[in-house]
Amino acid sequence: MAEAPDVIVFDVNETLSDMSPMGQRFAEAGAPAHLARLWFATLLREGFALAAAGDAAPFGEIGAEVLTGLLEGAGVPDPAGAARRLASSVADLPLHADVPDGVRALRAAGHRLVTLTNGSAQVAQKLFDTGGIRDEFEALLSVEDAPAWKPHPSSYRYAAQQCGSREDEMMLVAVHPWDIHGAARAGLRTAWVNRNGGTYPSYLAQPELTVHSLTHLAAELGAG
Repeated sequence: MAEAPDVIVFDVNETLSDMSPMGQRFAEAGAPAHLARLWFATLLREGFALAAAGDAAPFGEIGAEVLTGLLEGAGVPDPAGAARRLASSVADLPLHADVPDGVRALRAAGHRLVTLTNGSAQVAQKLFDTGGIRDEFEALLSVEDAPAWKPHPSSYRYAAQQCGSREDEMMLVAVHPWDIHGAARAGLRTAWVNRNGGTYPSYLAQPELTVHSLTHLAAELGAG
């Protein structure tokens, strides 16, 4: 059993939200379903490029503009309008099935729970309101209020400052190895959620814990 952290910091997009319905939404808009994954990867790339250069832009703005170009290339009618609708629909995604029970178990065990997302806090708010777990979280933090996107170290320092905690008292929970790497380099403890049985990249900082669900994480931390 791992020593329990004071604050657990959750990534939101894909870690808590299930983005698999986006493929069907793209198909219904007249675009190939696989374009959903390309869109999200391209959106992250552009945000990372801005962060590396010391700049930032809102997740939603980058997402809609990137998606307009992709839909245009796919021959979708009114690509700008379709892009706005699809990009905004991330707020309507469901939680992964393991999230509500895992989050409640971690909170019941006395952990402070917060989010740190490259998206907007409003998307997290809607996601948690719908899923019935908003009250389990102390704060919904977004990099829109930080100097740069994750995985820039300033984003994790921002979370620590907002929580009044030291970085080593916090654990970042994410499905994205790049997020795990950034948090580890910033001094946070880390837990990688590997729901699909993937292989963690050898060239990134390794997670302290690897779990297959949030209920598994709660058990590893003695909360379930």
